[in-house]
Amino acid sequence: MNDPQPAAAAVPGAAPRRYQSGFGNEFASEALPGALPAGRNSPQRVAHGLFAELLSGSAFTAPRHLNLRSWLYRRQPSVVVGGYAPYAQPYWKTGAKDGVACPPDPLRWHPPPLPDAPTDFVDGLRTVVVNGDAEAQTGMAAHVYLANRSMQGRALVDADGELLLVPQQGRLTITTELGVLEVVPGEIALLPRGLAFRIDLDGPSRGYVCENYGAPFRLPELGPIGSNGLANPRDFLAPVAAVEPAPAGGTTLIRKVGGALWQAQLPGTPFDVVAWHGRLAPLKYDTATFMVIGSISFDHPDPSIFTVLTSATDTPGTANCDFVIFPPRWMVAEDTFRPPWYHRNVMSEFMGLVHGQYDAKPEGFRPGGMSLHNALVPHGPDAEAFDKASLAALAPHKLDHTLAFMFESRWRFHPTAYALQEAPRDLAYASCWAPLARPAV
Repeated sequence: MNDPQPAAAAVPGAAPRRYQSGFGNEFASEALPGALPAGRNSPQRVAHGLFAELLSGSAFTAPRHLNLRSWLYRRQPSVVVGGYAPYAQPYWKTGAKDGVACPPDPLRWHPPPLPDAPTDFVDGLRTVVVNGDAEAQTGMAAHVYLANRSMQGRALVDADGELLLVPQQGRLTITTELGVLEVVPGEIALLPRGLAFRIDLDGPSRGYVCENYGAPFRLPELGPIGSNGLANPRDFLAPVAAVEPAPAGGTTLIRKVGGALWQAQLPGTPFDVVAWHGRLAPLKYDTATFMVIGSISFDHPDPSIFTVLTSATDTPGTANCDFVIFPPRWMVAEDTFRPPWYHRNVMSEFMGLVHGQYDAKPEGFRPGGMSLHNALVPHGPDAEAFDKASLAALAPHKLDHTLAFMFESRWRFHPTAYALQEAPRDLAYASCWAPLARPAV
């Protein structure tokens, strides 16, 4: 059994929440001594009258190093639930079919405003771009969440994809079947497909979500970097078992399947797992622990060296989705234009800013905002960033107090009607390159 690691307390003066450490580890945790069976997974009678239930994150026949599953020992199996009825959430879209036609222009959005009416995580999701097909288990969607209320008496199960949450404003307390994660801006949370969870807030909250329909996220290969660097497995934290009592009125369970939302009444709570073990688990990660690799001679390196997680496809090195971050880092390269160069990428790039300033877009790209540069759409530093970087003294300096990220996909993104018609789009975005002067040659 993994030794739980203490983390900072969510509330000053409270006991620190405890976690287990490691990406892809074989975890084990029990909230009640003796609840975990020894030597087998499904004994004739589980201790304390509990029920054994297997949650699979991969096919049974997946190779051992890719096989994901966890055994749950709970007060009531998850099959005990009422009939489902449709649940309306018109802003949560799924797959390329839910996108709209869009010219091949670079697009940018200002931070979407937080709601005035009471809105929780489920109702506050707004899909910005989509691609792929959840039924075919390929592609992804990028959403923002705009919420000011906890999910009171409700839980969510996404059967279409795993969810990568990137908070930008506000702390999230994420209660899952396997335990509780506390996540603040600068950290991320990864929730497996099919796992029930609830999100409680401590105030108005905004952030980004990658809904990954494809292969589960894993750590990228390191290749010539060697055995250390980028995101280290030990810095990913999984929860310990934390069973909660069933609420008197039961729980409304919302389930997403094939792009449709359904709701049913659960007589108890999905958060009744007394013990569990396995490799399929929700995780949190502090981006401040990312070990940045960069040039110490010349040229700005490819952004792939900032990859935290990747969802692979059948084409080696060409991801269904890469999660890339641009954290604080030193810049020391000689005779080099240090911001990103102008480029046309075969991959499509959806970008967000958690805090600070992005070096290639010093103006107009604000925390909580977003940009989209689809496959082969030209983009790069704006005119101000170009002039400043071209004339800068090339002394070592540190990009500090900043955190930007990118969801990068091999599939072209399709903006949603919300993104083009309701979200605060920066209609003057393309003008940031207009001052780039043509040389007299």
